[in-house]
Amino acid sequence: MDFDIIDTEAITSGTATDAYFERTETTLQHADRNPTITAEVTADQFPDGNFEMIAGVKNAVALLEGRNVDVNSLLPGRLFDGGPVFRIQGKYLDFARLETSILGFLSHASGVATAAANARKAAPSSTVLSFGARHVHPTIAAMVERSALIAGVDGFSHMAAGDVLDRTAGGTMPHALLICFGRGEQEQAWQAFDEAVPEAVPRIALCDTYSDEADEALRAARTLGDRLDGVRLDTTGSRRGDFQHIIREVQWTLDTHGYEDVDIFVSGGLNPNDLLNLRDVADGFGIGGYISNADPVDFALDIVAVDDEPVAKRGKLAGIKSVYRTSEGGHHIGLHDQPSPDDSESLLNPVIRDGKVVDHIDFGIDAAVDRATQDRNRCGYEINIE
Repeated sequence: MDFDIIDTEAITSGTATDAYFERTETTLQHADRNPTITAEVTADQFPDGNFEMIAGVKNAVALLEGRNVDVNSLLPGRLFDGGPVFRIQGKYLDFARLETSILGFLSHASGVATAAANARKAAPSSTVLSFGARHVHPTIAAMVERSALIAGVDGFSHMAAGDVLDRTAGGTMPHALLICFGRGEQEQAWQAFDEAVPEAVPRIALCDTYSDEADEALRAARTLGDRLDGVRLDTTGSRRGDFQHIIREVQWTLDTHGYEDVDIFVSGGLNPNDLLNLRDVADGFGIGGYISNADPVDFALDIVAVDDEPVAKRGKLAGIKSVYRTSEGGHHIGLHDQPSPDDSESLLNPVIRDGKVVDHIDFGIDAAVDRATQDRNRCGYEINIE
């Protein structure tokens, strides 16, 4: 039995599209019409003070590479607040049927990156890991982890995504390990883990499977001694109570018995509000569904010029536009042939010219992280939680 997967060939050939694009293509060919157009990908047309983070650009550019188009784009990791994030210029039939996939690449990844940026902002000095791959279709796990890394999280858990991204996945043990050993056998589980896994894997014991978190944390510390790097609390919401108090009690218990150097990591349905509340008592966080299940950014691709003449459907802004970042961190939108704001940089970089990817553009994760960090610092980025 096959998986329900749209493969790479379907995406690159353009069959991974909405049916009306194929019918539009057929109609234009029948009418011998194929104008030169400019199309822009936009969420909000004007700034509203809520910044979002762009991701998915690498894949969108790869899809358009080799086609007779010019493309300008915000680079991965940049923050935006209205206006175009991606611009395509060329004969319409050269890319018409790719619209569905282009928007899919940009919308989903940007939503994940924006959520991850919120988590990073909520706990800037803590370790933040992406643990949410289990909540999404396995074929998009690498997209989720790349987008989260771009936004500044410190790591992720999905091994196959690590292979794609050339990064090592992290994580230690689930409740299933403790349950396989059985109630009252937690010490044996922690000891077996320590004996079995490579030395490079941190010794972080899950300490809330069967009994009180403080009790299990102390038992783990006594079992592994100096080899224990940390404990993880993944207490379900239904049994959690005051999670901050639980964490403080665990830390107090460890400190009282001489285990002051044991870190405390927490996970389990956390969101940025939880991180704001817990960042002073926990050393690190595993964030699952809040990042992986983020709503895609509601991008649309609209034609804004035909043969250099400004056009737009009702409710959209006609004409080719540019976006700028001012030195104070402002986001400015204007017509591309109008003067730019003083002391500003253009955000729509050339990424494809005549079908060829521009050589000096770095789509790598590290470069995107640098851009994201710079923009967060410059823009006074605030957490945007619906």
